[in-house]
Amino acid sequence: MNYDEETVAMKAHMELYGVPNMRNVVASRNSPGGVEEAEKVMPLLLDALTKPLTAKEKKKGKWSPEEPRILFEGSLEEAEKIYKKTEKIPGLLNTPFATYTDGMPVVIPTEERVKAMLKGTSHKPDEMITIQRDMEIRGPGGGGPGGRGMRKKGELVVFQPMFRTATVEQVAVNAVMAGCEPEYFPLVLAMAESGAGGARGNGGGGIVSGPYYKEIGMNVSYGRFGPGNPANKTIGRVGSLLWRNLGGFKDTVTGVSVTTSYSNPMTNGGFLFAEYAEGLPKGWKGLNEELGFKKNENVYMPMQPSHFGLGQIHMPGVYRSLQRTGHGAIARYLGVKGIVGPHNYIEFLIKGVFACREGAITMVMPPQIAQDMYDYGFKSKSDIYEYIWKKSFEPIRDYRMRGTPDESTNGWMGIERTSGKHWKELSDDYMVPTNGPSADGNCIIVCDGQETCTERFGGGHGAAYSIDAWR
Repeated sequence: MNYDEETVAMKAHMELYGVPNMRNVVASRNSPGGVEEAEKVMPLLLDALTKPLTAKEKKKGKWSPEEPRILFEGSLEEAEKIYKKTEKIPGLLNTPFATYTDGMPVVIPTEERVKAMLKGTSHKPDEMITIQRDMEIRGPGGGGPGGRGMRKKGELVVFQPMFRTATVEQVAVNAVMAGCEPEYFPLVLAMAESGAGGARGNGGGGIVSGPYYKEIGMNVSYGRFGPGNPANKTIGRVGSLLWRNLGGFKDTVTGVSVTTSYSNPMTNGGFLFAEYAEGLPKGWKGLNEELGFKKNENVYMPMQPSHFGLGQIHMPGVYRSLQRTGHGAIARYLGVKGIVGPHNYIEFLIKGVFACREGAITMVMPPQIAQDMYDYGFKSKSDIYEYIWKKSFEPIRDYRMRGTPDESTNGWMGIERTSGKHWKELSDDYMVPTNGPSADGNCIIVCDGQETCTERFGGGHGAAYSIDAWR
């Protein structure tokens, strides 16, 4: 069963899973709903479920597209026009989308330019994109936020939404289109290994950890989330192009009923930044070490940021007053007026963060704030993660008022992880975390800069992919 505007996507998924003529019942999103809608739809569902299959409905056959290696032959000017083409996507209510791009101008991927890009890796052009090591996936790529799964070395990577595979050369074409340089290509291939940066493969971007950021000139300081740095921006947009061209987006899209219907402005034009490990306090691990690598290894962690700007806001000078003399608004809020720091700035940052959302959070802070938190008593990032997690607990009577747990608890018919008991066995007073099933989902990244403020957004630790494996 699906809504009428999802029919195109539904048919595409039927072809994808080898049942191209599977019967389905179409409901209207504009109906009154309730009993009236149930009385209308239920007879159709029962009929569809009980009536014998026809010969046509029994036919099997998977969708298997064949696309030419050469898209177009002609002048660069003519090619530019080709890449500016748009098409209306039926599964998105005929929304106009660029046919081959993310809607912005691209570098035309000529044979010569693609060949130059391929010099950035030792891997062969016709090599399939595969998982480079045995790994456990959680978060993006692991069955959704908080999901887990095992991936084996050599396993083919599939790009959503149509679960298509790709070669190194096909990824190189998209890297050229995004404006990347050959020295960026190992990172682009790590992004491809992740499925193009997110669980849906829709180019969510991510974080780079390790000294590689210096090799390619990434910005880890002022303006890191904005325009101005070629490496950050061109590599950041690659995921969107891979989703568009390798994932089969033009053939189907997820139905418009999902919460990502209107996209995320933070991933528009590329969301990619790097960790400044040189600014970590003694005893704090870099992201690469947190995810099981060595501090000199280069890794990429896909991330789709949500709810950018979570928590409290303030002017940088207010933070300095807090830690130096115990004055200002934050000091008054924390009840430490007139007391010289260090003070627990994390308590201020997370006030209200979980009032209307759930799940892990990421904080991006400059070295000074990280050092102050160390001096306050957080001797590791894990200490902060645990503090945030414990602060997120609320009684079940309040947790039931939220919308998303209806799904994550399997309609309240599943097992609550912190107790190991069935949800319906727990009293209204039982406290459950809104920060996720465990503290280790949270993430702190130290970036350079002297302005004492912290960026906060939804999303946290996920899988990490080796950049070095693709050199």
